[in-house]
Amino acid sequence: MATKTRAKEKASAAYEGARPYVQRLIEDEELRDNLREAYEAGRDAYARASGVKKPSALLDDKKLQKDLKSASESLRAASDALREPEKRSGGGHPFLKLLLIAFIGAVLAIALSEDLRKAVLDQLFGAEEEFEYTSTTAPPPAS
Repeated sequence: MATKTRAKEKASAAYEGARPYVQRLIEDEELRDNLREAYEAGRDAYARASGVKKPSALLDDKKLQKDLKSASESLRAASDALREPEKRSGGGHPFLKLLLIAFIGAVLAIALSEDLRKAVLDQLFGAEEEFEYTSTTAPPPAS
C-alpha cells in the first residue's frame, strides 16, 4: 500500500514538474515550429546517413551536414524558448498606455484643428497683436 502511495506521489511530482513545459508547448507556436523543424531535419539526416555504404562518405556529405546543423539550431532555439520566461502579451503599465494614448490624441487634435492650434500658440507665446499693413508709397496717379 505504501509503495502505491509513493508511486502516486512521484507521478504527481513528475506531472507538476512537466506541466509548465507542456503548457508552453501547447501555447507557444514558435516553440512547436522549432521542434517540428528539428525533427524533420533530424529525420532527413538519419535517412541520408543510413543510405550511405561507406562511413567515410558521411564526413564529406554537405546535405547531411546542413541537416544536422539545422536540427541543432532548431533544438537550441526550442530549448532557449523553454528556459526563458514566457513573454507577456500586451504587457506594460496600464497608466503608461493611457498617457501614451492621451498624448497621441492631443498631438492629433492640435495638428488637425486650426482653432486649437492658435489657442495653444497663444498660451505658449502670448496673444498675437492684429497687424494692419498700410503702404507708405502713394498709388500711381490715374491718367
